[in-house]
Amino acid sequence: MLYFRLLFFILVCATTGARAHELAPDPVIDLAAMMDVSSLIEKVSDRQVVFVGETHDQYQHHLNQLAIIKGLHAKHSDLGIGLEFFFQPYQDVLDRYVAGEIDEADLIRQSEYFSRWRFDYRLYRPIFQYAREHGIPLIALNLESEITRQVGKEGIESLSEELKQRLPDEIDRDNQGYRQRLQSIFDAHPHKDGRSFENFLEAQLLWDEGMAQRAAEWMQRNPESHLVILAGVGHLMYGDGIPKRLSRRIDASQAIILNVDTAAELDQKMADYLILAEKHDLPAAGKLGVLLDTTSSPPSITGFVNNSGAREAGVEKSDRLLAIDGQPIESYADIRIALMDREVGDKVDLQVERERLLLGTITETLQVTLR
Repeated sequence: MLYFRLLFFILVCATTGARAHELAPDPVIDLAAMMDVSSLIEKVSDRQVVFVGETHDQYQHHLNQLAIIKGLHAKHSDLGIGLEFFFQPYQDVLDRYVAGEIDEADLIRQSEYFSRWRFDYRLYRPIFQYAREHGIPLIALNLESEITRQVGKEGIESLSEELKQRLPDEIDRDNQGYRQRLQSIFDAHPHKDGRSFENFLEAQLLWDEGMAQRAAEWMQRNPESHLVILAGVGHLMYGDGIPKRLSRRIDASQAIILNVDTAAELDQKMADYLILAEKHDLPAAGKLGVLLDTTSSPPSITGFVNNSGAREAGVEKSDRLLAIDGQPIESYADIRIALMDREVGDKVDLQVERERLLLGTITETLQVTLR
């Protein structure tokens, strides 16, 4: 069953060398070449590596990724899925999740998902569930943020010797189109902290080279297998990020598919296929309406947002969150897990601990309407 509408556009160039007054320079969209997802799968199923680009917070992009994964897995039982949004040191967590040794909550906690990636886990949940159900390997591609963040601030030389050992073996700095696109991104944002473009560039290079190297290592161990790589559009467009850096390491046929949201983004050089994705939102998540100090365990309340259901229920600043509907709360991840499937308007029992001048430490259970 399809939950979304896909439009696939093959862009056809005007003949090169034509005079300006004979043909417009704009690309032409051949509407007769539009495809559905099944046709796209047939087009790319002979490629050993298929990249599918996303904008991280767009649910329809992840539904498209899932549809492509399902189609390719039906053809290739040896399929693996490479993930930008998982970090290399947590590969064993992914392995144990796919093997059924840990559950979803353990996957989230042990990978430090909410402190490292932060995007709503529900965006990726159908992909994780499908991989687990079918035993599809999930590959953590990304270098940990401790490396890229430090390089972005102070450069590669500022890394400890231990972290330098984690860097990719080789870094190609010669792609001028890649450099120019990153320069445009850098220039579009203020940098009051004095960060340099060269450090920003080094961090992005490490990001892309690190993901390419990890994907290459997996394919070298599984030379007959097929791989779908899920990553942000910026790491895939024009092939300059992960794809060409993977090609430098292994000889494997590739296809690049990018999700885009408007026709204005159509550019024949960006990818092999572009998907103009129909908007599809997750249900609004129910929230407590609190600000938290997540450095303490259990987390404590530091304030409230406007129209806070928690404040209306009697929660107070400095309260410590002990449990939500009986689920113990020790960390921010525990809160997100407890509220994962709750919607706006749902009611939860919130157990809090607070200090009273004469009574000392007391606990209370309050019913909160999520908003």
